[in-house]
Amino acid sequence: MPSINSPSGALPARFRRERLLIVGCGDVGQRVAHRLAGRMQLAALTSSSERVPALRAAGIRPLVGNLDDPASLRRLAGIATRVLHLAPPARDGGAAWWRDQRTTALVRALRLRAAPLALVYGSTSGVYGDCGGARVSETRAVRPDTPRAHRRVDAERAVRWLGRSAGVRASILRIPGIYAPDRPNGTPRQRLERGTPVLRREDDVFTSHIHADDLASACIAALFRGRPQRVVHTADDTELRMGDYIDLAADLYGMPRPPRVARSEAERQLPLQLLSFMGESRRLDNTRLKRELRVRLAHPTVHTGLREAPAASA
Repeated sequence: MPSINSPSGALPARFRRERLLIVGCGDVGQRVAHRLAGRMQLAALTSSSERVPALRAAGIRPLVGNLDDPASLRRLAGIATRVLHLAPPARDGGAAWWRDQRTTALVRALRLRAAPLALVYGSTSGVYGDCGGARVSETRAVRPDTPRAHRRVDAERAVRWLGRSAGVRASILRIPGIYAPDRPNGTPRQRLERGTPVLRREDDVFTSHIHADDLASACIAALFRGRPQRVVHTADDTELRMGDYIDLAADLYGMPRPPRVARSEAERQLPLQLLSFMGESRRLDNTRLKRELRVRLAHPTVHTGLREAPAASA
């Protein structure tokens, strides 16, 4: 019933459903929205008018705007009580190649009116650079080695600034490799079909992983349970070198294992983007994910998550 104290007849804030804005509503964002449907009012920023019907069909209010056009983001001010920011920086940073102008534009827009209660930013574990295979906690200093990782570090700074200046409970999720059988290119199957080589064991690197469904769980947990200005690793319990991960997938799918090559040979055969991942070795500690966010992993290791792939492909 209308509020006695509200001339417009609007319900008091405590009786309204919370509003979630998803920025970067791709595969993981849609998994989050599916779980929260009916529990929150959902909205998503999209730069493509072609996506509007699909978002509406999913129960998500589409907001057409572009992170590369700050003026188009003004409508986001005060629209949500919580924000999930999963949009990556631009591929090319231009002259200021280390800056993530997209995140800067977003946080400035969110400050124009009442700021959200919480914001969760999906960053990357690439901000650490190469750690020589060491186990890494969230207290380790960042040391980005690529322009892409530098822009992620800049985005994290912008998110922290919003948290400090506007009293927003900002959480930063540092995400490793995302996989899932129902995710586009979500398993190594296509790589195995191409016969792409992997590094020999003495040159190989440790990589971390997270199932897309578990990442969605972590995003939701951080929206409601994340500590202010806190970094959390969203990684599972897997400790495998990259080549062993690909071999495991090959065995599960009944496919030939890929050839093993020395790093010098890989540098002649493989594209630069893939080589950049082969140049960083680290194992992410996920203690905060389990203790602080209280996330129970549906797929604690890739051994269970990858087993779904043959059935999903069929």
